[in-house]
Amino acid sequence: MADDKNETKETPTGPPPEHTLEDHEYGDVFFHEHGPDADHDHDEDFDLPLDENPLWIADNVRLNSVGIDVGSSGTQVIFSRLHLRRMAEDMSSRYFVVKRETLFQSPVALTPYESETRISDEQLGNILDDAYAAAGLTPDDVDAGAVILTGEALRRENSEAIAATVSDRGGDFVCATAGHHMESMLAAFGSGAAAASQDGDKRILNIDIGGGTAKLAILEEGQVKVTAAVHIGGRLQVVDENGKIDRLDPAGRTHAARAGFDWNIGDTIDVDDLDKVADGMADTLILSLLVRPIPDDIADFYLTDPIEDWGKIDGVMFSGGVAEYVYGREDQDFGDMGKRLGAAIARRLEADALPWPMLPAGECIRATALGASEYSVQLSGNTTFVSDYAELLPRRNLQVIQPPYDCPDEIVAADVAKALKAHRAAFEVDNAEIEIALSFHWKGMPSYERIYAFAEGVVAGLDDMIAAGKPLFIVLDGDIAQSLGHILKDELEVPVGVLVIDGVVLWDFDYIDLGKIRLPSRTVPVTIKSLVFSDDPRSGQRLDHGHSYDHSHSHGHSNGHGHSHGHDHSHD
Repeated sequence: MADDKNETKETPTGPPPEHTLEDHEYGDVFFHEHGPDADHDHDEDFDLPLDENPLWIADNVRLNSVGIDVGSSGTQVIFSRLHLRRMAEDMSSRYFVVKRETLFQSPVALTPYESETRISDEQLGNILDDAYAAAGLTPDDVDAGAVILTGEALRRENSEAIAATVSDRGGDFVCATAGHHMESMLAAFGSGAAAASQDGDKRILNIDIGGGTAKLAILEEGQVKVTAAVHIGGRLQVVDENGKIDRLDPAGRTHAARAGFDWNIGDTIDVDDLDKVADGMADTLILSLLVRPIPDDIADFYLTDPIEDWGKIDGVMFSGGVAEYVYGREDQDFGDMGKRLGAAIARRLEADALPWPMLPAGECIRATALGASEYSVQLSGNTTFVSDYAELLPRRNLQVIQPPYDCPDEIVAADVAKALKAHRAAFEVDNAEIEIALSFHWKGMPSYERIYAFAEGVVAGLDDMIAAGKPLFIVLDGDIAQSLGHILKDELEVPVGVLVIDGVVLWDFDYIDLGKIRLPSRTVPVTIKSLVFSDDPRSGQRLDHGHSYDHSHSHGHSNGHGHSHGHDHSHD
């Protein structure tokens, strides 16, 4: 019997007779083929690596993304590899970025100018070419991307030239033009302040100080509540290696005058005088935050309406290029006021000039969108209302805004309109000429009275766009597309094109492409491209950061090849 205990069990070499499910109870006979008497079967390709399994591929996408940030002072390029996973959310499923690997991030270069206000697109192109080369990537290797334009880059002559320069080096990118409010929101998400406000259940003030402005944002529960901007920045005055002023913004001249100096381009400035102006700018920033009512000489520096009441602030976080000096993470002098201004602010914080605790640094100079993720959703035709397929489809890069309206039991049209107009203003898409996609989270019963009041509010909130002849694009997560579309067109007689899609979850900072109607399924392909931040509190889980600088790359998706023709539809 002792020999029986030590007997080694032989591994089967083929399917045993009368193979049953019990043979798998302890993992035995796992890799095998079945004989005719087996009482079960196995999924196909169970022995493939996970990332080659068809079921895994259906719910996971890997792609390469690039974020290009062009501002008044600095330009930077960040390449990332994104892992997106499909997860159920509310009435739909969308792909979340669950992991980001930094493939390469360029040094922050000074934005090149060929005149006082004109950015050199040729030199900017060289910066992009150098970044691609250093990353070991080509434009063909990039699946999605985002270009963030702020400050001087927003000027029409600059934005058009930059768009052409980028398109030559990457094709179809999301282009986010950010004025003061939008830039404040981008910085609040990019810095990590939004995530910190949600994780720590805190009300946080984020102060993003760049080359020309200080952007302010208050965040609660991962959401930006209010924004503002002050004309204080690190490159309003720039001197060369000999101390001679070679760039002087009008606001920089004003700050110098407040310190008792009459500066002009070409003047040679003492180091002590630069320090005095930096101290004055730091004091102006503190006063702009604390003194209420705001004195006229301080109010003049606000580029937006000021935030009159801060409420309870649990902590303050700094971001932007100047924040590198505030937190002591950088000590190089670039010939501007950045180092001096950051040091002056840091001294005041150490002296408790602000009544709020200072929070640890998140992203500082790289507090921006890191690129764009992309995925497609096929929508059933019977959940879509399209008044005119040829007129409305296809559409590319519609910016999504999601007004914070909760759809109470009694929907009031005036409240819908107010929320819509306020959110358009916050995202600076209140120009009647700009086409946008509205996203709403529908809650409650789909009764006629509620949908009708909602439709009235939408019409009132978009009255200027309708008057300008712009079509309406509305995306909901609740199943009311047909009802809402018919009320808008047939009862309220909206005189422009109307497209309503339901069953899709969208967010602020999303951009969508709408494809042609597909036959015979009568579906509308929707490609959703989301700006990617270092840590986005709106996703169901924290982003898993990876850092890889091996410059290797791969495509984790397949491209379907079909046909195209000059009609207003496609075929499945």
